[in-house]
Order: sequence, then structure tokens, then C-alpha cells
Amino acid sequence: MREPLSKMIKTIPPSGIRKFFDIVSEMEDAISLGVGEPDFDTPWHIREEGIYSLERGRTFYTSNAGLKELKEEICRYLKRSQGISYPAEDILVTVGGSEAIDIALRAMLDPGDEVLIPQPSYVSYEPCTLLANGKPVIIQLKEENDFRLTKQEVLDAVTEKTKILVLPFPNNPTGAIMEKKDLEEIAEVVIEKDLFVISDEIYSELTYSGKHVSIASLPGMQERTVLINGFSKAYAMTGWRLGYAAAPRAIIEQMIKIHQFAIMCAPTTSQYAALEALRKGDDDVKRMKESYDKRRRFLLNELKRIGFDCFTPYGAFYAFPSIKKFNMTSDEFAERLLKEQKVAVVPGTAFGACGEGFLRISYAYSIDDLRVALGRIEEFIKSL
Repeated sequence: MREPLSKMIKTIPPSGIRKFFDIVSEMEDAISLGVGEPDFDTPWHIREEGIYSLERGRTFYTSNAGLKELKEEICRYLKRSQGISYPAEDILVTVGGSEAIDIALRAMLDPGDEVLIPQPSYVSYEPCTLLANGKPVIIQLKEENDFRLTKQEVLDAVTEKTKILVLPFPNNPTGAIMEKKDLEEIAEVVIEKDLFVISDEIYSELTYSGKHVSIASLPGMQERTVLINGFSKAYAMTGWRLGYAAAPRAIIEQMIKIHQFAIMCAPTTSQYAALEALRKGDDDVKRMKESYDKRRRFLLNELKRIGFDCFTPYGAFYAFPSIKKFNMTSDEFAERLLKEQKVAVVPGTAFGACGEGFLRISYAYSIDDLRVALGRIEEFIKSL
């Protein structure tokens, strides 16, 4: 029998995030601090709207690009939050932000085109680039720069084949953010080198120092940017699987083409729930963000008390403490912590090779859960 699998897919390793949590799911009394999922229930009025849509029999396909009312509401949200004006025709509603990343790369890349990917970062960018026949070019973010992307780092990585820069901020796993002055310097390079940007802003509402700024809001950048966002993190709607992309018409039309053949449309029930979230969910976002901020400060204080060196995260809901002083690899530390104290964290290497020497710890958990887990971590550190 001939080989049934593509050569490309066999070269791509599975997600490094899932390894530990498959074990945790079968381990009694284990605590997971690794999954990037809010511990809040989706706010009731949003769930109620989803239920109501089912009761009304709204179980039909929507248009490929999504409900017109939802796309218009997304436009209003982007206008009030970022000051960017989009027509509804430049919006595509997707199955989570992850689908938007995938189809943006597939719509834009020709074989051999290079994509600049700052790491540590979300696990999908590199494999999706490979599956789109592009070439990932990794930019290693540095702790001494607060894990921000610098102008010089982009200049050093650009070649004649570079087409896209991925901007993963607020960042998963580090919690790093990019302020307006940082983005202005990056935008200069993007325009000078004639690049495009895929800006993954799924954690935009979870920024604890000032207000999130989208690179698409800067002069000359809207026409060069695919802005990706969604409902999972800000509205605690992970299982609803809904995201969106806002992009220039020429790009969005081709993304819709891929979406219509692969997906048809995003789930109708989820779209009606998302409409309610955008219209009436601001207070929910504020409440959950305040809770995350308390957890963030508690976690940082405890990590430093226990003996970790940890960069201060200003976005998302992750801390990225260094474990270099303990003379173990990230995998070794995480595996021993899980085996000896039944606490699961994610090795930094799951987010790129430059994550070696770090762990990702999520604070999308209650302070009570964090306190118990940190007590176990402290016992583990004492045993070393």
C-alpha cells in the first residue's frame, strides 16, 4: 500500500500544550494551571440569547461571511475600541480566531513566501505557515526587552522573500504587550519593506497597563493588516468557537472563498450569542478583567516569594516565570512537578525553542485554586 499521509504533515509535531493535560485528565487530585481557558461561565444573558435563537428555530446556515447584523456590530466595536472604520463587507466571521489565522495565511502565501513569527507565541502560527506552503522565519523575543518585538529584530529578519509579519500581542504565553510607540516603529518597517501584518488580538480586552492599541489603527496600516479577534477570551466563550477577521477587501474575499469550501459558515447559535455579547457585554468584560488582574498580582507576588524570577505580564492571563536557576529543562521541570506534586504547567518550549528555561502558568483560575497549586509548587521547590 502506498503511503497515505503527506510528507508535510508528518514533519509537524503535535501541540506541546496537550501532552500534559492528557495525563492530568486521568490523574486523581491533579491541578492544571496550563489551559488557556477562562474559569468563568459565559455570562447568562449571552447564553440566554443562544438558547433563544434555538427556541426560535434559528438553526439555518448564515451567509458564508456571517450574519450581517453581527458583522455590523463588529464594525461598531472596532470603531469604538480602536477608532478604525470598516465596512461590514470587510469582516469575516470564523470558527474561532484559529481558523482566521489559518485561512489568512492560506489566502496570502505563495510557495516559499516567508512569514516572520515572533516567539514565544501561540502554537498555531508556525504549522499553519507550513501548511500554507510558506516558510516560517522565527524572531526570538528577549526577556530583557520585556518580550516585546523591536524594530531592529524585524529589520534583521526581513529578506526579499518576506511577505507577512505575525503580531501576537497581547502575547500568549508571556503576557507581553506592545504599546503605541512600539507599534509605530514596527509600522515604519512594514511600510518600508512592503509587508503585510496578521495581528492576533484575541487578548485585546485583557490589557492591564493602559489600553490596547491595534497596529491597524496607525496611518497606512489598515490596508496592510489582517486584524484577528474573537469572543473566547474576553467573553468566556471558548466552546462557542467564534472569531473574526477584519481585512482589506481583496484579502477578505479570498479568505471567504476558503472558508466557504472548508467550513460553510460559523455556527449560527454562536453568532446570535456573540451579537448579544458585543451589544451588552462590556460590563461582563470589565468584571472578569478586574478578577484576572487580582489573580495576576497574587500569582506574581507568590511566584517571587517562592523564589522564581518572573517578568511582569501586562496582558492576557499568563505568567512566564524563568526556571533557569533550577538547572532543569522546561520539560524536565514540568514533568517532575506533575509527577511529584500533581500540578500541570506548560513547558516554555511548547511555544518555540526560545521558550527553553521558562514555564507558562495560567491565572485563568480562582485565587483559591492558585493558592493550592502554588503551595504544591513551593513544596516542589523546597525538595530540589
